[in-house]
Amino acid sequence: MTGAARVLLDTAVDGTDAMGQLGARLAAVLRAGDLVVLTGPLGAGKTTLTRGLGAALGARGQVSSPTFVLARTHPTNAGPDLVHVDAYRLSDPVELDDLDLDWDASIVVVEWGRGMVDGISDSVLDVEITRATGADASGTSESDDPDDVPDEPRRVVVTATGPRWAGVSL
Repeated sequence: MTGAARVLLDTAVDGTDAMGQLGARLAAVLRAGDLVVLTGPLGAGKTTLTRGLGAALGARGQVSSPTFVLARTHPTNAGPDLVHVDAYRLSDPVELDDLDLDWDASIVVVEWGRGMVDGISDSVLDVEITRATGADASGTSESDDPDDVPDEPRRVVVTATGPRWAGVSL
């Protein structure tokens, strides 16, 4: 990545609905070739944010955590595909490269992507989601999705790096 990092947004998100709305807000500035890296602990809301982003883009298919399939491509109603990647089970960036993703023609969202996507693009949108210390995703949901935890405030910091994000605001 080149260029100075610039914080585009630093906000509190009150719950699941608000996290989805933030995803829709991000979708409004995304275009083909954009790389979004999501960072946060299990249950932080990475997949929930991606669901909101996908809904705003008109993505087809259920946007869910691709933990076991590693990547899902969701065609959209108009515009570039949404590619949703979960790098949690990858041990090194070469494995990510082996997925043979269409980085240039898609909007690519990579959960657990820090340190895995270096060198893929000179422009990256980094989204870090944190929640209260001690919050626990285990046993709090009837589903198997660790992002489906009870609503609680999260802090979301969106940092842009590279020339693509010059002049872009949220």
